[in-house]
Amino acid sequence: MSEPAARDPEETRPPVPQPHPGWYPPAAPPHPGGYPPTAPPHPDWYPPAGAPTPPVPPHGAERRQRLHPLSPALHGAKSLVVVIAGLSWSTLSRVGVGWFVVLAVVLALGATVLAVVSWYNTGYHVVDRELRVHEGLLWRRTRAIPLERLQAVEVVRPLLAQLTGLAELRLEVVGGGKTEAPLAYLSVADAAALRQRLLALAGPQPEAAVPAPDTSLVRPEAAPPGQPLHTVRNTDLLLSQLLTPQAFMIPFGVAFVATQFLSGDSWSFVAVASTLTAMAGVLLQPIRRVLDDWNFQLARAADTLRIRNGLLETRAQTVPLHRVQTVGATWPLLWRAKGWLRLRLEVAGYSTGEADGRNRPDQLLPVGRQPVAEAILAEVLPGVRLDDLPLTAPPPRARWLNPLGQPVLGAGLHERVFAVRSGLLTRQVVVVPYARIQSVRVVQGPVQRRLGLATVHADTAGGAGAAARDRAVTEAWALAAELTARAHQARRASRPR
Repeated sequence: MSEPAARDPEETRPPVPQPHPGWYPPAAPPHPGGYPPTAPPHPDWYPPAGAPTPPVPPHGAERRQRLHPLSPALHGAKSLVVVIAGLSWSTLSRVGVGWFVVLAVVLALGATVLAVVSWYNTGYHVVDRELRVHEGLLWRRTRAIPLERLQAVEVVRPLLAQLTGLAELRLEVVGGGKTEAPLAYLSVADAAALRQRLLALAGPQPEAAVPAPDTSLVRPEAAPPGQPLHTVRNTDLLLSQLLTPQAFMIPFGVAFVATQFLSGDSWSFVAVASTLTAMAGVLLQPIRRVLDDWNFQLARAADTLRIRNGLLETRAQTVPLHRVQTVGATWPLLWRAKGWLRLRLEVAGYSTGEADGRNRPDQLLPVGRQPVAEAILAEVLPGVRLDDLPLTAPPPRARWLNPLGQPVLGAGLHERVFAVRSGLLTRQVVVVPYARIQSVRVVQGPVQRRLGLATVHADTAGGAGAAARDRAVTEAWALAAELTARAHQARRASRPR
């Protein structure tokens, strides 16, 4: 009987367990007895058979971060201002100064406590290409903002934030009804770094190509980066706001209050204080414009406009030129003697902001002469000049609808833009690039139908667009057809090949 054939030693060894799919292959065989429990595992160690898979954090996730610890104090200070403004003069006269101060302090402390609780439960982090903001104590809420829809991130520094070295980050998202997820407050360096990171992730470049933080945001007094275009003189800004109807109301208001004081004793302190408050409300708009546009600086960097402005609240904005929908030039009546005008933008993707539009990046030139405006307009819309727009007036029968403004109305087709003119006391010209026109409408009211007139609307993604008012019906339909054809042609020409 023959002896059994010798077996290969490799066949008698037990099979080596396959590595877990989440681990790297070993550089050397593992220790036969494993490692003691107290020692950290070797990076090449295999998990035992049947061990649970360790949790793997999602790709791109990071630890949740909180806002700056001084954020509750700043929110409490803002609440104190709101509380004092909300308590009327009549409340002060009824309860006295002492109880008024106590009431204001108690309400402000309550608001501060709520701000501390809110800060403790608020955090943010980046997951893949989303910015997630967590907030709420009793009702938890998580907002996920896709960075693909991000249009701009603004670094805003109100007065209290400037005094404490902090900044607020505001996000503008396509289709948003308001500014999304304002992170208030962060340190200036953190806000600048997070802004650059979010903008880099929102673009087509990979995360490894994130540029270095924009250190210019750390110094608000520095000029915006890029090629400087124009700086508005603060003296011109002040004088332009003095040449407004609100400023002309100051002498009449002062004379009214002085007359009431001298005429009798029927006016109490509350009545006088209420009158002064009403006057302050009238002057609020020009004063706010001066504070918002103080040290206005405009620069060009590649395909963007860099805008920096503000005194009590500094603002650094970046406006992509390809998102500009319309450009409007305005000549107020009292500015015409100085030859001044104002330029505004309409930018797609920006929310309407506050009721007065302070959050919109629409200031292209707060005040300036026409040569300066023409040079700035050439940067935004090359080949377009305000003096060369082919504007024609509507037919004479349009005087039935606009007895005084009919000669001022105008519309025309430029080689690159659709232009309209309106306004009797405050003259205004709006130009719309053909590639930005989203739709064209012909609208007729009941009186317009009787007169054979119609209005042609060129709608844009920004919302307002432009309208050629009170044109003849045949001209209106021909204008609408031509606008549609030029818009299609301009969009085809602007598509990347």
